[in-house]
Amino acid sequence: MKNELSRFEKAILEKLLDGDFPLFNQLRQQLARCTVVKREFTGFGFYTTLAVPEDVRRTVGLDVKFGDVIGEIPDLPSGAGFLLYVKDGVLDMLEGYSYDEPWPSSIDSFNLKYVKGEQRDLVTIEESLWQKL
Repeated sequence: MKNELSRFEKAILEKLLDGDFPLFNQLRQQLARCTVVKREFTGFGFYTTLAVPEDVRRTVGLDVKFGDVIGEIPDLPSGAGFLLYVKDGVLDMLEGYSYDEPWPSSIDSFNLKYVKGEQRDLVTIEESLWQKL
């Protein structure tokens, strides 16, 4: 359906929210119930705007942006990067971008990993997020 996450979007969000960190636990609960409001393709990436029902737990006043996930995509030799925006404690938007290469019209095959490889640097992520909390 149009308002559901694509397989690609869902995989990115799950990778971004992986790990034992209280904020990630809360955002995974939101992810389970979020829907897509809008998708915008820029030619070099995309923005997927998300909506979360009002009854889902949130951390009011929390505005953060983070992304330590990269993608290997056959039509993007230099790969792709991703950012997750949280606005007022709610999943707000997923951004995907290429490194000056045209974004493919469809993505059927991809491999996601962390910037530092298969092991996530949760300490750095937590320190970065705590500075904003």
